[in-house]
Amino acid sequence: MGAAETLTAWPHAEYSRFVDARPHHWHVQEMGQGDTVLLLHGASGSTHSWRDVMTDLARDHHVVAIDLPGHGQTKLGSRHRSSLPLMTQDVQTLIDHEGWNIKAILAHSAGAALALRLLQPVGTKIPLIAVNPALTPFKGLAGVLFPIAARVVALSPVMAKMIKRRMSGPGQVVSLMETTGSKISPEGLNLYAKLFRSDNHLDGTLLMMAQWKLDGLVADLPKIDVPCTFLVGKNDKAVQPQSVRDSAQKMPNAAVLSYDGYGHLLHEEAPELVSDQLRAVLRKYT
Repeated sequence: MGAAETLTAWPHAEYSRFVDARPHHWHVQEMGQGDTVLLLHGASGSTHSWRDVMTDLARDHHVVAIDLPGHGQTKLGSRHRSSLPLMTQDVQTLIDHEGWNIKAILAHSAGAALALRLLQPVGTKIPLIAVNPALTPFKGLAGVLFPIAARVVALSPVMAKMIKRRMSGPGQVVSLMETTGSKISPEGLNLYAKLFRSDNHLDGTLLMMAQWKLDGLVADLPKIDVPCTFLVGKNDKAVQPQSVRDSAQKMPNAAVLSYDGYGHLLHEEAPELVSDQLRAVLRKYT
């Protein structure tokens, strides 16, 4: 997927632009007016996952969605900056470069960990609304082997191509989405298929998985006083709902709202529900 395709065949392409903020070449989408809300997708996602949420929120907010480094249309400026601390630094550099006065962050999955690190040093109480936040590392042997496997694949072009061929087939995309516990539209499936056909996107995803460590964040959870609202799909098969509740219990200012019938991609299944919860949180904190 090149920039030309993004600007012609991607959701909200008319709101896409590209920003050079070291070290990356960022893909950004902005729409609407009002208080600024930053949207952060999770590992292997992109701005497309917020397409319906953006349409709804832009009725009364200034909505900013970005592709994380190496994901979607954001081109990596360095292959060694996909860890949580370095990605936090780079996203903050982008925020400062653009002068965004962010009033809330809406994040999904691994994007929630990034959001917490962005908000942790902020003196004002900027709230986080997180959809199925991934705030705990893999347990046991998987926690050791998975990052190693991702690192090996990321360094091996042959292995990466094999993974890409396996992931990009229509049947494989459907199977992969089933592992999330969510049922999304044919349009959504097609957009994920496009992403998984991108060498750069696959490479960026693997690098993030290889470098992402959450032990430090887990240790800091009791000290993070960010106002958090965690929206949990009870059918989530990617992030166990109980792990989200456990994380929230460690935090001084976190609440969990659970929803029957939805999975890991709750924000794609029920975008208006997510938007309305964000509005409710903003009414409380602004």
